[in-house]
Amino acid sequence: MSRSALTSSRGAGLRRGLIALAASLSALTGPQAFAQSSREIFSPQNEIALVMKVEAALARAQASEGVIPAEAAREITARSDPSFAPLADVEAARRTTGHRMVALLQVWRSRLSENAASHLHFGATTVDIYDTVLTLQLIEAVDSILEDLEALEASLVELAVRHRATPVVGRTLGRHALPLTYGKRVSVWVGELGRHRERLCETRARLSRSSIMKGAVGSYAGLGQRAVEVEDRFGAELGLPAPFEDDWHASRDVYAETALSVSLLSRTLGRYGQDIFLMQMDDIAEAAETRPQGSVGSSSMPHKVNPELSESLIHASRVLPRQAEVILDDVVNVFERDNVSRPNAAMGDLMIGAEAMILDAAALTAALAVDAAAMRRNLDRTGGLISAQAVTQALLARLSQEQAEEAVRRAVARVQTETSFEKALLAEPEIARILSPAEIHRLLDPTRGLETAARQVDRVVAASRARAGQTCPTPN
Repeated sequence: MSRSALTSSRGAGLRRGLIALAASLSALTGPQAFAQSSREIFSPQNEIALVMKVEAALARAQASEGVIPAEAAREITARSDPSFAPLADVEAARRTTGHRMVALLQVWRSRLSENAASHLHFGATTVDIYDTVLTLQLIEAVDSILEDLEALEASLVELAVRHRATPVVGRTLGRHALPLTYGKRVSVWVGELGRHRERLCETRARLSRSSIMKGAVGSYAGLGQRAVEVEDRFGAELGLPAPFEDDWHASRDVYAETALSVSLLSRTLGRYGQDIFLMQMDDIAEAAETRPQGSVGSSSMPHKVNPELSESLIHASRVLPRQAEVILDDVVNVFERDNVSRPNAAMGDLMIGAEAMILDAAALTAALAVDAAAMRRNLDRTGGLISAQAVTQALLARLSQEQAEEAVRRAVARVQTETSFEKALLAEPEIARILSPAEIHRLLDPTRGLETAARQVDRVVAASRARAGQTCPTPN
């Protein structure tokens, strides 16, 4: 299936269907089988196709400015298909030349007329061609990730709605803090994914201005007197806005921005995985990854059902930021350019890994079984202590905040000797004078007062649904 099919309006729905399929099957086959779009984008075959596309765009731009003959540009464009530079032939030539661009040009020129061959790659430098290729790859990979993120966000919206009012322990610093709803917890990830989509759109806009044709040291040397006009036309031939005016080869800041945006996304997905990982612990047991029948969790302990998708997300969230550091290191460059960091390959690995993570997260969401009864049991484990704040607030009608907090703290201290927090509260004279046994019992219900959390879910879900289907703004 072509990428164009996946980026059309009809293809967007098809893409969501593929994500759903990935989610249902990933536990069986692993996400790599479904991360083909990014793998194809950064494949050797696609790289050759994009180099030929970029060279043809350059030839047309040069012809439009009278730099090369129009006839040569037409032939170069007509023969810019990879069939005129088969991968096997290019690899064979590279073993001899030791240079990927020279190898490709050698094979391609052998299939062109003398006139077209002599005007192919006219005045250009390898780094301009391959950086423009990387720019095109990154734009396409970002588009693919944005589609995947929208599908993942939609699945998390469904999960949030389903558990809009499901009570669960809210934990801070690993301890019971206050009750909330599981839908509220999920809504946090929904909001984060929305911000990641915004960031990636902003990054995409700068990527779209990162085609480049400025020569070996960025001074347009060798490209002729019409070099600036050729570069602007070159971007237009690729369907992109005018390139940045500066020579960004030394900073490569937009590539670093892309890497950092993706690595930040990986941390969000890692946190999602870690949350589910911890919820599956036997001592918490509030959720589980459903596994296909017949799958084995441990070779020696038959009772174990190990987390798989959540563990994969945690691992990847540690790896991808390290890959992003390679791109970030490349910002500290030597004079006009060096290639010490070899960032292009790292960039491809990073984008492929990010898409695999999204598909893992989609599969985890589809496989997630939430145990609302276990969530309620955990809420009740402290015997009402989790509702101590509610009691304090009820006392504020008659006591100062300091007096109310001190009275409740005394009751909390009594819990070690009393059978329950409720009895400890009733045994505290200052509290019993203000609150009746029925009021105390009502205040200790951990499910009361969760309406605001549920309404927060509604607001997050509404915002997510409002941005569904939105595309990145087209840069000027």
